[in-house]
Amino acid sequence: MKNSQPAESWVGRSFEVDIEKVAHGGIFVARHEGRVVFVSHVLPGERVKVRVYEDRSKGFCRAEPIKIITPSADRVAHVWPEAAYDSEKNLAGAGGAEFGHIKLERQRELKADVIEEALQRMAGVELRPTVEAAPGDDAANGLGYRTRIQLHVNEYGDVGPYRERTHEVVRVSSLPLANEDIQELEMQNRNYQGVSKIEVAASSTGQTLIKVDSKLSSTDRLVERAGGRTFRISPGGFWQVHKRAPEVLTAAVNAAIAAVGIDKDADNLDLYGGVGLFAGTMAAKFGSDLRCTTVEAYKQATEDATLNLNDLPRVKAVCQPTERFLNERASEAKAEANKAKAEGLAEPKSTATVVLDPPRAGAGAHVIQRLTEIAPRHIVYVACDPIALARDLKPLLAGGYELKSLRAFDLFPHTHHVECVASLVRKGD
Repeated sequence: MKNSQPAESWVGRSFEVDIEKVAHGGIFVARHEGRVVFVSHVLPGERVKVRVYEDRSKGFCRAEPIKIITPSADRVAHVWPEAAYDSEKNLAGAGGAEFGHIKLERQRELKADVIEEALQRMAGVELRPTVEAAPGDDAANGLGYRTRIQLHVNEYGDVGPYRERTHEVVRVSSLPLANEDIQELEMQNRNYQGVSKIEVAASSTGQTLIKVDSKLSSTDRLVERAGGRTFRISPGGFWQVHKRAPEVLTAAVNAAIAAVGIDKDADNLDLYGGVGLFAGTMAAKFGSDLRCTTVEAYKQATEDATLNLNDLPRVKAVCQPTERFLNERASEAKAEANKAKAEGLAEPKSTATVVLDPPRAGAGAHVIQRLTEIAPRHIVYVACDPIALARDLKPLLAGGYELKSLRAFDLFPHTHHVECVASLVRKGD
């Protein structure tokens, strides 16, 4: 009879490992006694002594380094000392800069590794993109880029980020990833009583908005400029975090569209459209007579989009979940196809361009299924998570599309996050 007793937990156990590669989520992979060990704050090629802090008893565990025995040549002093891991105290620092101990160029190679593996494993695509830097980031060593930050307040009124993997507020003297306008406020050096969270947003036009719990410093919309247009965003509305991200991403999307071409009279769509960034900059690039519908579930963002796009006569903003909107479009496309078949006519083919910028979890199976039913000529997918992107690419490729290009951008330096822009064209077009 086999022993049914669970294996002894590895929690608290220490041993040496060789770090093999990066994994999604900013952690790294090692192996010990036949088990996978996920380790933070290290680099591939390093020999490290680790201590296990979590054992899932499913073939893997999680550990922190207690000594870097053989450091990588790509290891540097952490760009934010208060976010560095203290191996002597076995204590993580402030969260939000998990790659800060790695040379900037190497960070981008690691992000390319993650994208490459995700594409191959989940979508069957053999492709390794070059992760491109945003303008100015190399000269600034990837610092001073964040235009949005979130801080927390403890029972003593101390303001700071959470310690990595905890809800403990870390007192910090600086916020080096934040842009200059936010740094000058020195929010981390203030004291707040009876408050839990502070959010700060700084616009490209010099405005600063502070939200203390639900109280706003201003009810005015922030004014942003990108792609030749001006956008107004209500307090609390979404805008890209990196100060150069709106320009970088809209330029990449428009370049992908220009390479394929666009039918300005087609039923073009901007899905998960927010305040109208892509619809507006597409019109600025390809002409104010562009026909396009931007779709957003959040009411306030849709109201902002309506304001931002009101000078474009053929662009409209719809407040509706993307899933529901596409259900209706797919039904209409099916009805048109059935009518054409009944009349002995060729099935109509969509000449539309669809841009989608879903949340981190991706568009998901339902949205992708509806897109393949609508079958637009061109799909441009903006993704902030390579795993979600690869997962969604697989059914698109199986559903009649081919990947024409994929670009990656390092819009979150010193973190594991990366943005991608994928261009897919219907086969035969």
